Amino acid sequence: MHDFDIVEVKEDIIRRNDDTADKLRARLARKKTFFLNVMASPGSGKTTLLLALLPILAKKYRIGVLEADIDSAVDAETVSKSLGVKTLQIHTGGACHLTAQMVEDALENFDTDGLDLIVLENIGNLVCPAEFDTGANMNLVLLSVPEGDDKPLKYPLMFEVANMVAVTKLDTLEVFDFDFDAFEAGVKKRNKDAQIFKVCALTGEGVEALATSLQKRIDEYIASK
Repeated sequence: MHDFDIVEVKEDIIRRNDDTADKLRARLARKKTFFLNVMASPGSGKTTLLLALLPILAKKYRIGVLEADIDSAVDAETVSKSLGVKTLQIHTGGACHLTAQMVEDALENFDTDGLDLIVLENIGNLVCPAEFDTGANMNLVLLSVPEGDDKPLKYPLMFEVANMVAVTKLDTLEVFDFDFDAFEAGVKKRNKDAQIFKVCALTGEGVEALATSLQKRIDEYIASK
């Protein structure tokens, strides 16, 4: 018998985060606003892919972008100047992930009225962001060819929470050894329902296919509300 109390701090934090995420999802649902969370490691090409993807989606939807970083506003400035879409920079103060509360606080300074789609570019990290529900309707996970095809085995939770997975930087295949069959097997081992795409933001390869699939998800969501 213990003569002291045991507090499961992490479980409590996750539970409270999940409650906040559910409330945030419900609030955005009332506005028929779809929330997409983009996760990947640093340098995987998140911002570059968004610069190629969002102009396609902007033909149909009114878009807002949340850019999360530990510091700096480089990505927010790039997206805002290049695409002209409404953009907000979030600084995590050293945290390696965003929580639903951080997102909710950010949205209080980001008028979501009239937006069909909010895109969050999460902190570059294959571990922490996967642990926290941001209130998003779906998670898009990117993995670049130079990172290697074994990452679903090494970072299982990230691929377990993914709805879509995009392999980026296809233009580097001549330089790096990447086994697509092994990668797909690794993803399916963690998540049999995840859709997998192959994209290259620089050449445009696969970007339209990814956009089309996202549009289908967004349209189905909006129609259901």
